[in-house]
Amino acid sequence: MKLSTSLLLSTALATVAAVMPAPAFAENASAPAESSSSAAVTTISQADLQAILTRMQSLESEVATLKAAQATTAAQVAAAPAPAAAPKIDMPSWIKNTSISGKAFFNVSTIDQERADIEQTTNGTQTELKRFYLGVDHKFNDMFSANVTTDFRYGSNGTSNDVLVYLKKAYLQAKFRPEFVVRIGEADLPWVPFAEGIYGYRYIENVLIDRTKFGTSTDWGVHIGGTFGDGLVSYAVSAANGAGYKTLSRSSNTIDLEGRISVNPIKPITLAVGGYTGKLGKSSDGPLSPDTRRATRFNALAAYTDSRIRIGAEYFHAKNWLNVTGPLGDEADGWSAFGSFAFNKQFSVFGRYDWVKPKKDASPDLKDQYFNVGINYKPIKEIDLALVYKRDRAKNGFLSTSNGTIGGISNDTSGTYDEFGLFGQFAF
Repeated sequence: MKLSTSLLLSTALATVAAVMPAPAFAENASAPAESSSSAAVTTISQADLQAILTRMQSLESEVATLKAAQATTAAQVAAAPAPAAAPKIDMPSWIKNTSISGKAFFNVSTIDQERADIEQTTNGTQTELKRFYLGVDHKFNDMFSANVTTDFRYGSNGTSNDVLVYLKKAYLQAKFRPEFVVRIGEADLPWVPFAEGIYGYRYIENVLIDRTKFGTSTDWGVHIGGTFGDGLVSYAVSAANGAGYKTLSRSSNTIDLEGRISVNPIKPITLAVGGYTGKLGKSSDGPLSPDTRRATRFNALAAYTDSRIRIGAEYFHAKNWLNVTGPLGDEADGWSAFGSFAFNKQFSVFGRYDWVKPKKDASPDLKDQYFNVGINYKPIKEIDLALVYKRDRAKNGFLSTSNGTIGGISNDTSGTYDEFGLFGQFAF
């Protein structure tokens, strides 16, 4: 609290007004009486002034007291501790270093399939959730991490009526350097996931060797990979069980090997070769075990990809892949060409054509021809929706594919598979 000089003057004037008497006027005053009255007025004024001074001294004392109290209060406020901050919730490190991701492939489509002119039970319009991947990544430190990814399959193309759930990936990773990364467990094989990344439309269809069952995407084993020259060169090598990610058992006495090396001479261009050798998890020492032969596969890919244009071609040649335990060996080869063009960030068109001879020796007339075309809409980064038409035709025989068995019912019959509908994916 502060008292100003104007307040003191106001108080003093109020005091003077209170103590001074009103002026006296005598109608018939004589000179001696007038002189006596003047002396009385002078005496009263001096007394009043003395009272004013006393009051002012009292007010000054009160002001000093108030100032002292104000200073004491300010000192107490300054010395008081600051209000305690709200407690910070510190999440456990295992939560901060763990992430969850997911991806789903779905479609609403109409299928029209014939085998030797016989309509198939898969025909009609259905809604399908072909794949749903749910993954958990955990980083222990800058070197060690782990991943577990489950795979859900919901009665795809009528091949089953229940829900199939299995592990797609489950591995421990040690990243010593960008050039040397080791994974132990079930992890990506060198070729199929790499080709999927170049193709860009896995939710529409599996890539060439995955669609025709001449390769798979993950397997149990030891996996090594890395990159050199800021992505100029990359490589991957796997020593795997050979039976694929759906099988985990000690049913084979051999280890299969798969490898790949790719080069990006300039950023948009990718050139890659790869290979596989092994018995596909079918070799064992049991007394009733069949004789086996080694399956081999060679892969090659060339592609150009940028923000708007994607064009590429893939080739494979395989030996004994479908006849590891059969009486005779066999060979197969095929190729795929694919492309897409993005009008903007939301709309693009795409197409692909596959040509495969899966049994060059056992069924030399068997040929499989597949294509798809469509237009894709991407409303947000995490969602793709595409209107797609697919056609697969196996002539002079039949072939097991990701869309079921395509073709006839014998080596002298044929069959077709047509599908049209809305295909999509979402990821988080």
